[in-house]
Amino acid sequence: MPAHLDPRLLRAFVTVAAELHFTRAAARLYVAQQALSRDVRRLERELGSELFVRTTRQVTLTADGERLLPYAHAALQAQDDLLAAAGQTRPLLVDLNSPGLPTPRRVLHRARELAPGHELMARYESGLTGAAEQLLAGRLDASFGRFAGLAPALRSGLGHQPVRYEPMAVVLPEGHPLAARAEVPLAALAGETVYAGAGNPRTPEWTDLARSLFEGRGIALAPPAPLAVGDEEFQRIMARTRHPILAVVDFPPLPSTVLRPLVDPVPLSPVSLVWRKGLVHPGLDALRRAAALVAEEEGWLRRSPECWLPDRDTAVMAVP
Repeated sequence: MPAHLDPRLLRAFVTVAAELHFTRAAARLYVAQQALSRDVRRLERELGSELFVRTTRQVTLTADGERLLPYAHAALQAQDDLLAAAGQTRPLLVDLNSPGLPTPRRVLHRARELAPGHELMARYESGLTGAAEQLLAGRLDASFGRFAGLAPALRSGLGHQPVRYEPMAVVLPEGHPLAARAEVPLAALAGETVYAGAGNPRTPEWTDLARSLFEGRGIALAPPAPLAVGDEEFQRIMARTRHPILAVVDFPPLPSTVLRPLVDPVPLSPVSLVWRKGLVHPGLDALRRAAALVAEEEGWLRRSPECWLPDRDTAVMAVP
């Protein structure tokens, strides 16, 4: 047994244990998968035991891994408590929703440039409603999403800062009649059934936005699909639905599909940076500065009066 264990190795271990998937764990930690695998292998060598069973299909904890996990959590919490007692800051845990979405990722990247002496760690909760409960419980520090779509009881304990009005788009199967168009007018979706996350308990704010957009336009909301864990599983499930998918213009590509902006009018998805009220952390300060800087540079908060946005979102985004 080594006299000292690097906390980074323990953090790598607990993250893989939480995800049971090296690619998703690497994305959460914002490191290359190869580097994460090396850290886990190094920890296993130092402990003299295998912590995971790895196959081409799955990753599972060994009995030794199961025994180590609660102690690793306790050691990392003790490290955070020690740093706080010494007047230093623990890592800021930032939810980016999904590895493929560029808006939160760009803000986090700029924040790391602004605060190189502080650790800002990425997490992926897949939706603001799911993340909000983690924020209020103190298990996350910041997230991104549609603040007006949260229940009032959740909003009351959270602060927010508008970041972007994201133009919305539709993902179409390659053979769909609308796929040949460069842009898709909303009226052209009349009679279509469009998937917008119905039934996903982590993203009801997105489904609610879609429902408001579809109302009165003859667009049906697709029934719930199986819940996906991670981008790869989401891609497999969406490939089977064959429904058009409501998305944003920066949505990552899906196999055998095309992404087309929606127009006439251009619907907007409002994105805020969200955090727990009362949180004091230099990393949060950097994150808020970064959000304001990138939004100003990119014109993310400018919008045309012809764009579509629900009234309650307009009011919420106007009052940080």
